[in-house]
This record gives sequence, C-alpha cells and structure tokens, in this order.
Amino acid sequence: MNIILFGPPAAGKGTQAKRLVAERGMVQLSTGDMLRAAIAAGTELGLKVKDILATGGLVSDEIVIDLIKANLPAAEAAGGAIFDGFPRTVAQAEALDGMLGERGAKIDKVVRLKVDEAALVARIEKRFADEGRSDDNPEAYKVRLAAYNAQTAPLLPYYAAQAKLFEVDGMGSVEAVAAHIDAALA
Repeated sequence: MNIILFGPPAAGKGTQAKRLVAERGMVQLSTGDMLRAAIAAGTELGLKVKDILATGGLVSDEIVIDLIKANLPAAEAAGGAIFDGFPRTVAQAEALDGMLGERGAKIDKVVRLKVDEAALVARIEKRFADEGRSDDNPEAYKVRLAAYNAQTAPLLPYYAAQAKLFEVDGMGSVEAVAAHIDAALA
C-alpha cells in the first residue's frame, strides 16, 4: 500500500508516519527528512538546499522527484511507502503517478490532516525552541505555510477526483488522530 500524508508543515504528518512505519513496516519517504540529512552530511545536495530551507523556500521539483525515485525500491521491498511532504504540487503528483505506474504501483490513499493554522504556529514555536531546526523558525514557517496554501492545497481536488482523499481532524491527540487514520486506511 502506498499512502500520502497530506497537510501543512507541522500538521503531525511525521509523527503519524513514524507510527505507521512501526506498526505496518512501511517505509516513510519524507523529503524534509532526506533534505535535512543531506544538509547535516554536508553533501553537494545539502549545500545546494541549505539556504533555500532556512528561508522557508521550496526545493525544486527536479530535486525532490529524484530523491523519491532513488528511494522507491526500498519502499517496494517493505510493502509500501508513506509519502510525507511529497507531492506538494500537481506536477509532482503527476510525476509520482508516472514513477509508480512504471513500477506497476499506485497511490492507494491520501490522508489529509485538517488543522488550525494558529495552532500550527504554536507547534512551530515549540519545536523551534526544543529542536532548534533552522527551517522551523517562525518567520520561515510563515513562508512555508503560505507556499503550502498556494501550491500544495490544489492537490485536494486532484486526489478527490480519484476518490483517494480521506480527511482526518489533525487537532486531536496523537492517539485519536492515529485511530482516524487507521479507519481511513482500512
């Protein structure tokens, strides 16, 4: 099964993806995690995207599509992928459909975590204070949230038209959100 966890930055996608990985053995493909790892390792890719992420910008489609493509074999071997932070544009969704189609696979379900934006800002401020991630400073977050609303939200009708979109209230406890996600995936 291949699923997408969909929602703005700090909506809880990563938390729920980690739970699904532990419970179902799937592979989490988080472009944010992959890019932060490249930055930490000082790779050529990391150097290229460091400033983009620190200012809240979005990395090019070409880079993130290549990251996903390189990680699809591991996801297939595990029985499926949880896409977290990808796709973020209709062009990326179409590229993902093409990549999966070439492999005889598809996106099975898209779970949208519906959240309150003011609460997200509070989450970011806490995460920035606790973890110090440069891409989570409140100003960079506002840029990321605006980019999400402008570029990623149009994916809702794309997946709704395919009858793959399931909406979950993302403002409950981790356990309550998990139960609703599990119901959507059943």
